[in-house]
Amino acid sequence: MSAKTNASPSAAQEAEAHPVALVPSATDAESPADESPVPDAGESAAPQPLFSDLGLSDPIQRAIDDMGYRHPTPIQAQAIPYVLMGRDVLGVAQTGTGKTASFTLPMLEILSGSRARARMPRSLILEPTRELALQVAENFVNYGKYLKLNHALLIGGESMAEQKDVLNRGVDVLIATPGRLIDLFERGGLLLTQTRLLVIDEADRMLDMGFIPDIEKIVAMLSPVRQTLFFSATMAPEIRRLADMFLQNPKEITVSRPSSVATTIETGLVVVDEADKRRVLRRMLRDDAVQNAIVFCNRKRDVDVLYKSLVKHDFSAGALHGDLPQSVRFATLERFKSGELKILVCSDVAARGIDIGGLSHVFNFDLPFHAEDYVHRIGRTGRAGRSGHAYSLATPYDRALAEAIETLIGHAIPRLEVEGVTQLEWSEESGTRGGRGRGRGKGKAPDRRGGKPDRARNDATPVEDKAEPVAPPQPVSAPVPPPSPAAVPAEAASPRRSGPNRQRDRDRDRHAEDGISGQNGTVIGFGDDVPAFMTLPRRGPAIVPGVDEVIDETA
Repeated sequence: MSAKTNASPSAAQEAEAHPVALVPSATDAESPADESPVPDAGESAAPQPLFSDLGLSDPIQRAIDDMGYRHPTPIQAQAIPYVLMGRDVLGVAQTGTGKTASFTLPMLEILSGSRARARMPRSLILEPTRELALQVAENFVNYGKYLKLNHALLIGGESMAEQKDVLNRGVDVLIATPGRLIDLFERGGLLLTQTRLLVIDEADRMLDMGFIPDIEKIVAMLSPVRQTLFFSATMAPEIRRLADMFLQNPKEITVSRPSSVATTIETGLVVVDEADKRRVLRRMLRDDAVQNAIVFCNRKRDVDVLYKSLVKHDFSAGALHGDLPQSVRFATLERFKSGELKILVCSDVAARGIDIGGLSHVFNFDLPFHAEDYVHRIGRTGRAGRSGHAYSLATPYDRALAEAIETLIGHAIPRLEVEGVTQLEWSEESGTRGGRGRGRGKGKAPDRRGGKPDRARNDATPVEDKAEPVAPPQPVSAPVPPPSPAAVPAEAASPRRSGPNRQRDRDRDRHAEDGISGQNGTVIGFGDDVPAFMTLPRRGPAIVPGVDEVIDETA
C-alpha cells in the first residue's frame, strides 16, 4: 500500500489543508526549468544547445532520441566537446546535473572505432560504490544499444570467477570499485597497460570513504599516455590537490557554485522533539503531494528502525544500507524504481547510487553530520526541470548541524509549518547530544561508571572532611591458618585501589555504616533484607602447607 492510499479520508483532508507554508525567498520566484544554474549570467539568455550539435555519431544520437532527450544539461554541453577532443577534464557539478552522461556519451563515441583485447580493458571508470557502478553500467546499456561495444562490472558482492571470464573475452569499458579492482589485479586477472581512458567519478566521495590511496595505486598501474576525466560534486582543497596529481592541463568546467542547491528544490525544516520525529514524518508522508520519497538516516541501525515503523503503519516502504546483501539492495532499488515501493529509507552510502526520475520528495529524518551530504541527499529530487521538495527534521540539539548546512549553501533553511505540529526553538545545549543513542540531549550526559552526572560526584563530601573509622589494634600472634573469606574485611579482601575508584569505595564504606548511600538517603545494596543464599555457610579455602612444613614431613 502506498503512502498516498493508506491515509484515511480525514487524514487526506488534513493533508490538503496543511501541505507546507514556507517563507518566500528569491529562488522561489525563478523558473523551475532552470535545472542547473550556470555562473555566467549571460548564458541564461542564450538558446539551449541540442545534443545534435555536440558532434555525436548517429547510433548514439538515435539512442538519445529514444530516451526522449533533446537538450543537454550544462555539464554535458560543456564537457562532451572537450572529451571528444582528447583533453583531460576537471568537472565540478552538483549531484543531479547529468555528470554520468557527460562522460559516457563521449566515451562511447571514442571507443566505437576499435575492439578490445583479452584482459586488457580499453577504458576504466572508477566509482566509490556498487550502486553508482550499476548506474553507470545502465547508462552504457541505454546509450550504447546501437553500438557493438561491451562493458564489465567489477564490484564486490559478485562472483570473482564470472567477472574474470568476462574480462578474458575482452571489454571496452570496465566499471569498477577500487577494492575489487586491486584484488583482481593482484591475482593476475587484469592488465591495465592498454587502458587509454580513465574516469574518476565522485572524487569527493572517494576522499570521504578513504579510497584515495587505492586510487593512487591504480593510477600508477596505468600508462602515462592516457586521457583522464575527473568529476566531483565539490572542490575542496584536497580534491584540488588530487586533480593536480592526476590531470595534465585539464579543461575545468564548473556549472554551479560548489555545494549549492538547485533552484527547482523547495526546502524546509521542522524542529521537534526526538520522540516525535517518527510521528511528524508519517504525517508529512501522508500528504497527497508525496508521490514517492527517499528518507535519509545517519545510521544503519536507524534505517532499520524507521523502516519497520513505517511498515507497521501500513506504508509501502523499503530499506537500503551498506550491511544488506547486494542482491537485497539491488532488488529493493528495482522495486522502488518500478513504483512498487513508494518510500525508500536509506543511509548515506546509497545517497549517490540512486537515480530515480521524477522523485517528488526527499526527507532528512536526521540532519547529516557533514554539511556536504545535505546537498548530495536533496539532489535526488528536482531533476530535469521538475520541481522537487526536500524537507528536514531536526531536534533542538541539532543547531550546530543546521548552521553548518546553512553556511555551506549560503542561505537559511526556512521553517516548514505542518498543521498539528508544534515546532520547538533551538536549544542552547546544542553540543550535548553525544553518543549514538537518541534523546540524550536534555541535561548533562551520564557518567559511564556511576550512571549519574559528574556534578553529583563533585558535590559529594570529600573524603578528607571526615575521619575514617579506625579499627582497634589486633594482637600479633604466631602464624595461624588463613581465615575464611567471611572473616576477612571487605577492604582487606579486595586489592587496594587508588584515585577516584578508591575514593568511591571509601565513601561507600562510610555511608554503609550510616545505612545510606549518598545524598538521596537510599539504602545500599539489599539493606537489611539479606537474601537467603548469602547466609549459607561457605566452604573455607584449602590450607596449603608451607615449603618448610613439607620439608619437615619428608625429612
